[in-house]
Amino acid sequence: MAQGLHLSQRLTQSLILAPQLQQSLALLQAPTLELKALVEQELQQNPVLEEVSVQDLEAQEKETTEGKNRDAADPAEPPADLAFDPAAEKASAEPVDDFQAEFERLVQLDQEWRDYFGQTSLPTRSTPEDEEKRQFMFDSLVAGTSLQEFLLEQVRQSTLPREQWSIAEMLIGNIDDYGYLKATLEELAASTGVPVETIEQVLKVIQTFDPPGVAARDLRECLLLQLERAGQRNTLEYRIVSDFMEALGKRRIPEIARGTGTEVDEVQDAMENIAKLEPRPGRAYLPDNDQYVLPEVFVTKQNGEYVVTTNNDHIPHLRISNTYKDLMAHSENSAEVRNYIREKIRAGKFLIKSLHQRQQTILNIAREIVARQREFLDKGVAYLKPMTMVQVAQAVGVHETTVSRAVSGKYIQTPQGVFEMKYFFTAGIPTASGDGLSNTSVKDMIAEIFRNEDPSKPLSDQEVVAMLKEKGIVIARRTVAKYRTELNILPSNLRKVY
Repeated sequence: MAQGLHLSQRLTQSLILAPQLQQSLALLQAPTLELKALVEQELQQNPVLEEVSVQDLEAQEKETTEGKNRDAADPAEPPADLAFDPAAEKASAEPVDDFQAEFERLVQLDQEWRDYFGQTSLPTRSTPEDEEKRQFMFDSLVAGTSLQEFLLEQVRQSTLPREQWSIAEMLIGNIDDYGYLKATLEELAASTGVPVETIEQVLKVIQTFDPPGVAARDLRECLLLQLERAGQRNTLEYRIVSDFMEALGKRRIPEIARGTGTEVDEVQDAMENIAKLEPRPGRAYLPDNDQYVLPEVFVTKQNGEYVVTTNNDHIPHLRISNTYKDLMAHSENSAEVRNYIREKIRAGKFLIKSLHQRQQTILNIAREIVARQREFLDKGVAYLKPMTMVQVAQAVGVHETTVSRAVSGKYIQTPQGVFEMKYFFTAGIPTASGDGLSNTSVKDMIAEIFRNEDPSKPLSDQEVVAMLKEKGIVIARRTVAKYRTELNILPSNLRKVY
């Protein structure tokens, strides 16, 4: 048979999640900080969405209440704007295009396929030579240069007079890890005795250093410094950042267009260019091991009962812009324009509903966790009860995979401290009384036993098994050895102190 290129058709079946469902899954699984980034990205891509300030939201709620009162007297009154307020968490009677049923069904199919591919993929085994190379690579890693060290090196290479180096070092010492100057010039002048004018001159020199935008005192100055460095001082982008920073943050495009005397399309193009700037100049010099934990749920005790609330402070409040609603009402617009706006409004409404669905799902799961783990909240880790995701899913009325996605990477703040939500899902160990005990609680008890042992006569794993049996907890010696290893506790022969 002759070799060559051939075209052929083949019919195959494949499971593909709809784009909207993929977006909903991403919103559900993302922690608060990632969720905020996703929402801000959607704000950049969907022109009909705009962020509502807290003051506007309160005014809108007041207007909505007054509108409902008017509706009772005059049914012809038009409804209020659609807005997303996670704190309100109000149930809507409007159908969501069978979103919940489709969401649960496709999530289950998605998880089944993931499990299938996970079972069919062969595990890779590394050879001792591979492990040696890997360890050599880790041992060869060196610490990166910090932002402050990088700036100090540029001071020594700059044309700044040597007598002003100490002022430059003082300024650099007050620059945080993100590249912003946290102290005011007046505060620095009062603490050093150096005139404000002199400090400002040195600051101007430091602001010419790399990375662009460093040593700015706020976001506006940071963006302006980057635009000046790029030679864009006489551009629409520079004017928007300089004069319309608040409207820019809330994506009030029509307001910016009116203020600058330009078209909406020009403002959108300028905002896309502004979005490419770096809001945190020192980001590239941050250490990789920093982990910021922001609780998704707060549990507080009020009048003897635990109250569960979601963290909505960092989630932008969204609504559909009235400008685009008005455009839809104009009959002179072409069908193409109307279809485009209609699709964007539909996508915006779906995002708002998905955000509300996410917050409500996490809140329902957190409430069920609190209801099942009340003793833990009252008395501590020793009273943590065994609990599975299947149990919580059945109580909440969702699929097990939905619970898994909802608690992934999420944290809950309780009177006992901040815990990852997955911390509460543990297997159970039977006790003599017939009740189950969480393996986390057992591990905590084992740690307490080893902590109180006599260093000259350390306890063996078998002795710990006997001590737990006296408390009604029956576990194997190998289980004690496993938990001891996880607790980084050495065997008895290595713990003995002579």
